[in-house]
Amino acid sequence: MGVGDWFKTFCGELTVKDQGSISTRYKNITKRLNTDYWDTTSETSHSRYVGSYGRNTAVDPFSDLDMIFELPSAVYHKYDAYSTNGQSALLQAVKTSIEKTYSTTNIRADGQVIQVPFSDGVTFEVVPVFESTTGSYIFPDANSGGSWKTTNPLPEIKAIRDRNTACNGNLIPLCRMARAWKNKWDVPIGGLLIDTLAYQFIDGFAYKDKSYLYYDFMCRDFFKWMGDQSTTQEYWKAPGSGQYVYGKGLFQAKAKKCFTLAEEAIVHETADPKREYSAKSKWRDIFGTKYPS
Repeated sequence: MGVGDWFKTFCGELTVKDQGSISTRYKNITKRLNTDYWDTTSETSHSRYVGSYGRNTAVDPFSDLDMIFELPSAVYHKYDAYSTNGQSALLQAVKTSIEKTYSTTNIRADGQVIQVPFSDGVTFEVVPVFESTTGSYIFPDANSGGSWKTTNPLPEIKAIRDRNTACNGNLIPLCRMARAWKNKWDVPIGGLLIDTLAYQFIDGFAYKDKSYLYYDFMCRDFFKWMGDQSTTQEYWKAPGSGQYVYGKGLFQAKAKKCFTLAEEAIVHETADPKREYSAKSKWRDIFGTKYPS
């Protein structure tokens, strides 16, 4: 096996497993809310996967799954008319609806989401939304007395999908590998910022149309590019929506360290004879034990 096979195996290990139970829960929640708010038993209407799972960049295992459910505009007007914190009342109403299906689950309405935790460690975070005149969504924020906020996840999902297609399917694996790096190195960076940076980087990557054989170069160059980002930059613009994605801390120093490790791995790969064990050890130092040994 060569480096292309190593990275192909690694990316396979990162793919989210057990999508059957995820789909069943999603459909159950959707059907319940459709029954109560739209007078239909549809398991798919009015809801969408969003977040990293919606962008297809989540890795296995993961703990939070984000979904939105669109409510009728009349529901917005009802809770917007409340004198105090109609947003909190709305979240409680949606929570009560979901509890009809998951009556023994400790469901919580927390700030902007309804959290539905399951015994396997996956928590569904359900955000009730209303479609705005601009095509984005309005959602409730019960914090600080209550307010309405906006989000626009669908253009982000489309932008990631379109660039992934344009780059021979290489963007999504890069986003997933970056998550493995984040987990291994405890990098203070959110999922949307990972996807935003990977989206920006890969457009200029010389081998973006190649295969797994070039993933060692892709990772090396991505860490170099990440390390060169300004440490004073506060936010980046998300693909598709252009919304501001704020940093959670400095990631540049750890990216630079892993750029050096990636360079060392490639030296081992290209030695004559090839030092396979040493190369894999360097990649495992970067990505953790899901990388083949």
